[in-house]
Amino acid sequence: MPIRSATLSDLPAILAIEQQSPSAAHWAPDRYNKLLDLDNDSGIVLVAEEAGKVGGFICAKAVAGEWDIENVVVAADLLRRGIASELLSKLTERARREAASAILLEVRESNRPARRLYEKCGFGEVGRRGAYYSDPAEDGILYTLGSTADWAASDEFCTI
Repeated sequence: MPIRSATLSDLPAILAIEQQSPSAAHWAPDRYNKLLDLDNDSGIVLVAEEAGKVGGFICAKAVAGEWDIENVVVAADLLRRGIASELLSKLTERARREAASAILLEVRESNRPARRLYEKCGFGEVGRRGAYYSDPAEDGILYTLGSTADWAASDEFCTI
């Protein structure tokens, strides 16, 4: 499955995929526009294509060497095909190339499939944010992947 950097022309597909996923972070289009802005060197949005259409995406922000994964969403009809794993792997490869010091994320406590994915990909649980999410109110579980030196020991970062 081809994975590439997203462009502004991908925004309608990204929004459509996000809206059909109840566990996704639901953002206003302006937030995606900021990440996709070519003048914004801290925003990273990758898309996975399936049959020429956007089938999933991952958004992250890089600040002072730390990368924060902000959203990972796969189209409902493409779930359980390894797309999220591929997106996460490509983002991690890019972070490694750019000498990131760590990759951080938070996820709804109830989102067991995502939590299993992150754990299989080497992320470790490091904390909890009480009532971080709303609709419904729920704790956020914090995960991190250590330094690129730790990643170098593994030839295959994320295998599912």
